[in-house]
Amino acid sequence: MTAFLVDTSFLISFADPARPHHVAAAAYFREALQRDVPLYFSAIAASEFQVKQAVTDLPLRNFIVLPFNFDHAMTAGLLMRQLDRDPSDRRDVVKDDVKLIAQAVCESVSHVLTEDRHTLAKYVQRFNDAGQTTLKTILLAEGFDLAWFNEGQQGIPGT
Repeated sequence: MTAFLVDTSFLISFADPARPHHVAAAAYFREALQRDVPLYFSAIAASEFQVKQAVTDLPLRNFIVLPFNFDHAMTAGLLMRQLDRDPSDRRDVVKDDVKLIAQAVCESVSHVLTEDRHTLAKYVQRFNDAGQTTLKTILLAEGFDLAWFNEGQQGIPGT
């Protein structure tokens, strides 16, 4: 079953109509609600969002709030232990991204919705390549794609 974990960059784009990827974020949100696809909202992303904007500005009733628990911490520690972090990537950013990845793994979340190609998506791919995760990253910059809700199946053109 498809389920989405939203990261902070998704939430920022979703909440701000002036952002370049707001339309894609809003489309994924609406489609997930219409199809009853779970949208997980990590306490980690909540704390990051709260720095610039009140998290209560978001439609929280539509998300499954995901606290960071002991199992998540253990998984994040194991992933961090095996991670070869790029020196140019800020350690604090990578640590939070790995925590989100660990939550997705522990909760069997299949997809991560993000704008973050440079750290989150990059490290998800590294963990996937190493056989440690099987997450799929959906980048808002690529626009809305209904195929993510259909196990990757594209529609028939012209129908």
